[in-house]
Amino acid sequence: MTTARIKPTRAFTSEWLEQYRQMGDPPADAVVAEVVAQGGREGVSQLMRWLGNTGQLAPTDQLPVVQQFFADHSTMPVWADSARMQRGMAFFKKHEGAIGLALGTLSLPYTYLGANGVQVLWLTERIKTDTARRLQETGEWVFAVNNPKNWVPSAGTASAILYTLKIRLIHAASRWFAKHTGRWNEAWGTPICQEDMVGTIGAFGYIVLRGLRKMGVSMTEREEEDYLHHINVVGHFNGVVHELLPQNMREAFHLDGQIARRQFASSEAGRGLTKSLLEAIVTISGNPAARNLATAQMRFFLGDAHADALGLPAVPLEQGLINVVNRLPIFPKLITK
Repeated sequence: MTTARIKPTRAFTSEWLEQYRQMGDPPADAVVAEVVAQGGREGVSQLMRWLGNTGQLAPTDQLPVVQQFFADHSTMPVWADSARMQRGMAFFKKHEGAIGLALGTLSLPYTYLGANGVQVLWLTERIKTDTARRLQETGEWVFAVNNPKNWVPSAGTASAILYTLKIRLIHAASRWFAKHTGRWNEAWGTPICQEDMVGTIGAFGYIVLRGLRKMGVSMTEREEEDYLHHINVVGHFNGVVHELLPQNMREAFHLDGQIARRQFASSEAGRGLTKSLLEAIVTISGNPAARNLATAQMRFFLGDAHADALGLPAVPLEQGLINVVNRLPIFPKLITK
């Protein structure tokens, strides 16, 4: 009889994580600081307009500091395993419907439980007033970075890398704006700090896998670990420091638990963003009944305590409705080529 090998895991203590509560993304933040030095607030606004344009990924016409950032950070990390990434993306393709459901009704509301980190989203009016479009933009990026074709360099850097580096700079610019609103409370930590960044990447990786398990999706250990590895590579390009990325599912479990213990609480921002998310799901689906279905699915995924913290009403999810919920087009497949 063989005994399964127990994977090693690091101890993610609260004291260790606290340093990452105060850390943003120094290389990306330096770019925004230089843009401010050259063009002030309007310079950052111009940069944001370009960053939001997914039709133009290469920084050809941008300031030299922006072009240099892309040049410096477009290289695949030495620890990235292309074969594992390919298998991770094949796993995404195999289960993209279920993953889309988990992203919309588990991953996003799960991040809203971080009472400190969610404040930066709450201060960004667009997330409240244009949530449906924001959801679609997130969906575009998720499907882009999980499409193998987008990792093949074409006349330069792979589009998945360029796309993710633009997201990284959006976060840096948002961090700058949050600090300059006059409304940011230093007790929340640094806006879009490393702890929140790795928590968000975890929501796209480990938390998705946890949701699939709860849905009864059959997965092998290798499939889970390969998908986690691929999402870690995405996290690298999104600016998460290497020492924070969980090296296996066991580490992901312990890291997620520690972040939840440190950060999860009910907040006005979390409840408000959850309400906006439900309204956006109705808009995207075109079906008013989608609100109750999505609410029930969120409660199924999150559990009663987390669902109550987000202000979700108690809507029962009957077994006969699960197949209907599974077809909710929460994350449209907007990038498939």
